[in-house]
Amino acid sequence: MNKQHLASKIWESANKMRSKIEAHEYKDYILGFIFYKFLSDKEEEWLLSPKEGWRKTDLKELKEEDLEVVNYCKENLGYFISYDNLFSTWLENGKNFDVSNVTDALNAFSRLISPTHQNVFGGKKKEQEIFYALQNGITKLGDSSGAQTKAISDLIHLINDIPMDRKQGYDVLGFIYEYLISMFAANAGKKAGEFYTPHEVSFLMSEIVANHLKDKKKIEIYDPTSGSGSLLINIGKSVAKHMNEKDKVKYYAQELKENTYNLTRMNLVMRGILPSNIVTRNADTLKEDWPYFDESDPNRTYSPLYVDAVVSNPPYSQHWDSTDKETDARYKKFGIAPKSKADYAFLLHDLFHVKPDGIMTIVLPHGVLFRGGEEQKIRKNLIEQNHIDTIIGLPANIFFGTGIPTIVMVLKQKRNKNNVLIIDASKVFIKVGKNNKLQASDIKKIVDTNNIREDVDKYSRVVTREEIRNNDYNLNIPRYVDSSELAETWDIYATIFGGIPNSEINQLQEYWMAFPKLKNDIFRNGGSPYSELISKDINHIISNNEEFKKYKDNFNLAFDDFGPFLYDHLITNMDTVERTKEEHIISESIFSRLASIPLVDRYHAYQILDDYWKQIEIDLEIIQTEGKSSITKVDPKMVLKKKGNKEQEVHDGYVGRIIPFDIVQVSLLKDEISLLKSKEKRLAEIIGSYQDILDSLSEEDKESDILNGDKTSFLLSEVKKYIKDNIEQGSTYEEESLEYRVLIIRQLFDEEKNLKKEIKNLKSKLDEHTIKVIENLTNSQTSELLRLKWIDPIVNSMLELPTVIVSNFEIKIKNLVDKYHTTFLDVEKQIDESSNKLATLIDKLEGNDFDMKGLSEFKSLLNGD
Repeated sequence: MNKQHLASKIWESANKMRSKIEAHEYKDYILGFIFYKFLSDKEEEWLLSPKEGWRKTDLKELKEEDLEVVNYCKENLGYFISYDNLFSTWLENGKNFDVSNVTDALNAFSRLISPTHQNVFGGKKKEQEIFYALQNGITKLGDSSGAQTKAISDLIHLINDIPMDRKQGYDVLGFIYEYLISMFAANAGKKAGEFYTPHEVSFLMSEIVANHLKDKKKIEIYDPTSGSGSLLINIGKSVAKHMNEKDKVKYYAQELKENTYNLTRMNLVMRGILPSNIVTRNADTLKEDWPYFDESDPNRTYSPLYVDAVVSNPPYSQHWDSTDKETDARYKKFGIAPKSKADYAFLLHDLFHVKPDGIMTIVLPHGVLFRGGEEQKIRKNLIEQNHIDTIIGLPANIFFGTGIPTIVMVLKQKRNKNNVLIIDASKVFIKVGKNNKLQASDIKKIVDTNNIREDVDKYSRVVTREEIRNNDYNLNIPRYVDSSELAETWDIYATIFGGIPNSEINQLQEYWMAFPKLKNDIFRNGGSPYSELISKDINHIISNNEEFKKYKDNFNLAFDDFGPFLYDHLITNMDTVERTKEEHIISESIFSRLASIPLVDRYHAYQILDDYWKQIEIDLEIIQTEGKSSITKVDPKMVLKKKGNKEQEVHDGYVGRIIPFDIVQVSLLKDEISLLKSKEKRLAEIIGSYQDILDSLSEEDKESDILNGDKTSFLLSEVKKYIKDNIEQGSTYEEESLEYRVLIIRQLFDEEKNLKKEIKNLKSKLDEHTIKVIENLTNSQTSELLRLKWIDPIVNSMLELPTVIVSNFEIKIKNLVDKYHTTFLDVEKQIDESSNKLATLIDKLEGNDFDMKGLSEFKSLLNGD
């Protein structure tokens, strides 16, 4: 089971197990247990390593009384967990497991943290201890000790499948942890904003920061409202893609709420980040700035925090205490944010901690761009002191728990430009459930536009400081970028007399530039401002146009070696390809190939790549962690089925760990799959045949005893009984008779029954054969099958792009033609014809005097009298 399936399985089970407990509370329990398992397994793995030389049986000697072992573990791990308190021991206890095992273990853990790791695992007060939320919330898992024991037992067995080993565990564990946080956020309503920034927004900010810092060899990053720590981690991952050495990113995090602060620390530690690279504080960012002095030695140290990047998604427009902040170094150069809206207080705090060559990104409500008063003064100072680099308008309803429009603002301490790039990405999203979501292509377009700093019609614009001054420092995006759709216009002459306005034909200019002669192949013009369509078969005209043929040839030539390029990168080098960097390398190749090809949206091409890349990356991860032998492995297919009132996971066949059964069957088992398909086709024909007979029955037939009063389906038992009682063997009946049709139905039912049995057996044998084939694949066969799975779908989708262009072009032309197809004169003529027909019918009507007088008046109206 890959990490995606495992995460989904754990979430589905956990969501059911939480019962009436609120999502934002239950997350503290399951995530706390996951973290405890991580620490427990890490201690076991370290002790059982060849270097330490412990055996599994030696673990029973892990006792708190053995101070030498305790101190040795604390020196190397930062903590100590005794044998009785190991996660694996809880599982071994079976029915003897009790809730007290957990409470005792958590209390012991707090006692046995190394002084050097107190910042990571402990705290100055009880609420800051990393397992405080879990310890404090156990009583909510049940009304009695027995109920709590059962709830915890179910939880620890659920998460036991998560691998924690160094080979792949950090990535799988981190993915599942992040997945669960996102799912809890989706179910937590407004509480979600306290601990989670959607991955897409986080990734967008990360990529912007990473591009700015890509040449640095060591980086420090800081999130003053860290929540679960996801934003920090994504920044670290994006930055690390540009670095050759590991462990060169240092993380600073500050968070107000204790429970959320603990999420930050857990998340960072479980990613395999060195404790020495984790510095966290549980404090009010606005009230208590990051201390200028080392808190462990305030009398002899002076170390204000300045970092390479600050990232944050602070609470929106919250109240804050601005008393005596005029002299605060963070605010005195720019102004004090109003007490009712702390947005600029957070922004200025972030900016203060950025190094001269650093960068910051912050998520804020849209109102910070145009609200007046103190906020306008702060905006003016930020513009005049040249700190605002980019403003990115995000889609509404992109965050959990709030639908308000938001922005990402990018700022720097030192800039060599004095303009501001404004990007309106508010209309680029897909709908996922109740929320809007940025696609990978949307994020890439934003990041590329930010890096290149270019004007894109209805999307982005580089705005001068002078223009912003003239707008009184109002940065509202629509003032600078008009992303609204053009209002549809109607040509009066064409609406009345017909014809297609040349002015509207010319709006398809990008196509006419690509195919200059095509316009005259599609439209006929006699020198007037209006044209007419030459032929309704527009697709035929475009497809046979010499310019389009040449365009398609050039496109195919550009991608002629794309398949071999992918094969070399992904299959030849599958052992060593760097998964985090490879998608970018392939996308750059695609963009390069499309550079001289007009009409193709390169970000649409990128989305095609990304859609397939998700699965390729999963496969590569398995191959690189488990070895190439994983390609020839099959796994049990587990599905949830209801048994009584409970859903249980049951075995339902097998699936290839890497290679899907259908690809193997179509490629290597053609005869068997062909036979199966032919049987399935015949089965479909049978079902259609007796449905046709049913449809041919008269009402009298349907009342027959054969149907037992059921007019919608035949009962086989009734058919057999009728035949036995009423139809002699070898008798012949007329084709239209009920008896004849009953015989046919009998034959069809018998054939259907035999076919279903035969198909079931064929499928079973095919699956058995497929398993054997997968397990005995040669190297050349695995390479070929991976080509079919990974490479062909991408290449074929790319080669389809010219066809998509033709289809879109054809639709636009048809819409234009249909728009003026029916004129007002046509409508008037149709009205006249209908009126005349109705008037003629009126003449044939009879009635009393009053009826006739009314009809006469109605006829006059129809005639326009």
